Amino acid sequence: MDVISHIAEELSVNPKQVSAAVKLLDEGATVPFISRYRKEATGGLDDSQLRMLEERLIYLRELNGRRASILDSIRSQDKLTPELELAINSADTKTLLEDLYLPFKPKRRTKAQQAREAGLEPLADALLNERSLVPEQAALAYFDEEKGVADVAAALEGARQIIMERVSENAELLAELRERVWQKGIIHATVLAGKEQQAEKFKDYFDYSEAINKIPSHRALALLRGRNEDLLGLHLKPAADDKTEHDLCAQFVAQYLKVSDTARAADAWLAETARHAWKIKLYTRIDADLRQRLREAAEQEAIKVFASNLRALLLAAPAGSKTTMGLDPGIRTGVKVAVVDATGKLLATETIYPHPPRKQWDESIASLAQLIKKHGVNLVSIGNGTGSRETDQLVADVIKQHPGLAITKIVVSEAGASVYSASEFAAKEFPELDVSLRGAVSIARRLQDPLAELVKIDPKSIGVGQYQHDVNPVQLARSLDAVVEDCVNAVGVDVNTASVPLLKQVSGLSTSVSENIVAYRNENGPFRNREQLKKIPRLGDKTYEQAAGFLRIMNGDNPLDASAVHPEAYPVVEAIIKDTGKSIRDIIGQSLFLRNINPGKFTSEDFGLPTVTDILQELEKPGRDPRPEFKSLAFTAGIEKITDLEVGMKLEGVVSNVANFGAFVDIGVHQDGLVHVSHLSDTFVKDPKDAVKVGDMVKVTVLEIDVARKRIALSMKTAPDAVRQPRPEKAEKSVKKQSAAPKKVEPVRGTMADVLAKALKK
Repeated sequence: MDVISHIAEELSVNPKQVSAAVKLLDEGATVPFISRYRKEATGGLDDSQLRMLEERLIYLRELNGRRASILDSIRSQDKLTPELELAINSADTKTLLEDLYLPFKPKRRTKAQQAREAGLEPLADALLNERSLVPEQAALAYFDEEKGVADVAAALEGARQIIMERVSENAELLAELRERVWQKGIIHATVLAGKEQQAEKFKDYFDYSEAINKIPSHRALALLRGRNEDLLGLHLKPAADDKTEHDLCAQFVAQYLKVSDTARAADAWLAETARHAWKIKLYTRIDADLRQRLREAAEQEAIKVFASNLRALLLAAPAGSKTTMGLDPGIRTGVKVAVVDATGKLLATETIYPHPPRKQWDESIASLAQLIKKHGVNLVSIGNGTGSRETDQLVADVIKQHPGLAITKIVVSEAGASVYSASEFAAKEFPELDVSLRGAVSIARRLQDPLAELVKIDPKSIGVGQYQHDVNPVQLARSLDAVVEDCVNAVGVDVNTASVPLLKQVSGLSTSVSENIVAYRNENGPFRNREQLKKIPRLGDKTYEQAAGFLRIMNGDNPLDASAVHPEAYPVVEAIIKDTGKSIRDIIGQSLFLRNINPGKFTSEDFGLPTVTDILQELEKPGRDPRPEFKSLAFTAGIEKITDLEVGMKLEGVVSNVANFGAFVDIGVHQDGLVHVSHLSDTFVKDPKDAVKVGDMVKVTVLEIDVARKRIALSMKTAPDAVRQPRPEKAEKSVKKQSAAPKKVEPVRGTMADVLAKALKK
């Protein structure tokens, strides 16, 4: 198979574009580098097209590798015909390739193989080709007790096994029947006897049926998990009326065997053989194949959802370079406190005990106020774990009792903070610091710059996935690593402040080179220009080419070093400077002036129109951050736990996770509520990702509360029609509660856009 042409057709682009991209990838170029700095070569393929190209390239090369192995195997058996070779070379999926290989695949000794060894293949051929034969009479000639054929029944059973194996290994027949069942099949789930209590979390699937080709990924993964945990039984019916469909499929196999008149003895025998082949061989194989197809489709969709959520999370708005206090809430163990400066450097740590059993509320207020004054703290970042709302109230009291403190408090998710705390990198960064205090440092830093902090944590530990432990770990890791790489390079990295985990996500940089950059920086001071990067051990010309454009040097010798203009393109800027008679500092940021420049005037053999256009746009806003503006909200006062909620309440919250069936929203009660896809908007929403993303601030209405199961149903509709009114005996309580506490506290300046999503409640 021509991989280049195949991918070009799938992407609807020119094969030359694909060929150029593949060549660059094979040479070690990264997707961010190619999409940003090699537009002329690829004809402007964007990062999403390149990621798809990269995935398909891996798949099709694996397919071609398997194809070569299969051809060699069949060729070594002297069974490779020109027709078979053509079919194998034309196969464009691994499933079809394996179907074609099935008859020639080395296998354990089957009943059909035993029958062939007993000399029964001629009998099978005769019954297939001479329909006038009476099977029982034809079988008389094949008795051979030494070979295990003792009677007519044994001879006919051997012939039947041979025919059944041939039928089950016919690629065309198998593909047709597989697709038929995929289009009409029904998955039926039941709870296993005696496991009703143990399987309570799968209660919705105790007696459940759905078309196999319509099951959403989250339900498919739930069903498969229930089966894997030996709690649910899954049965695939070929259609809603399974008995009739089984008969029809058996007839389909009979037609393949050219059974036309069951009144003739051989045809009647062959019709029975067809029924056996369908039930015993084909349906068993198709059942396994379609379960696998269901799993793979569900996994791909789950990985896609995870990647989308992770992208939104990493590209959340940063609070910026401000001195920040991080609070990791705890009740019995105390609240861990860490203060970091504007660059994220640790200044101070402490543990306070405002909550029971010690109840040192006033002492804790004094300690926090002292730290805030001493270090000039601007932001207080509060983790959203156990004790979060109580700790939030503590900081509110600090602000109330010390009105002169110019601080803003923000509640952020602490998901993954404990993973960072126990990581090898955290141990190297803070060898003397207690693990619990490292978590407070992470909580502070993730408010300053979510991307810079979250790259230190395995994406799977951040908790924005859907059944992430049930999907293919290799594909998941590859997809998430690609998201992290794309996000880091889209934003760019300040080489003078970046950590090793952040630097190693830059195009072309490995862990060892990143460590060398930090070591050089620590020994020689801040980098003054990009040329200094060439002095880094193991950072050669190729690595420099890949990385330089994404590494920023702020306030350095050359203003261009703080931009996304690649050093290789500096001659273009120099030509613009020479032509206009202005200095680089005179033209940077001058939008009107730059937009009047004709980019075509500065193109050359090395730099085409796309590159020159990009350079002019970058000069307008050098080093511009693609992340959104820094915003915030305040959770409703007095609503701190699920039992504080009332049906019909209007609240504000932050989207913490997006799944195929809706979005989870953090409303400040330690239990995310679910906005079903049908309640995401007043208009129809097909895909939740089209309506919301992780970090969005939204207004919701409480539809339903299930305290026992810890479930909250929410709506984002302006006038939800499914709101259940409070029971009469609760109405008075509801009115009193809402009148006693305002729906909103005074707005604060800050961000919730970097809120980390909690894990899906499974």
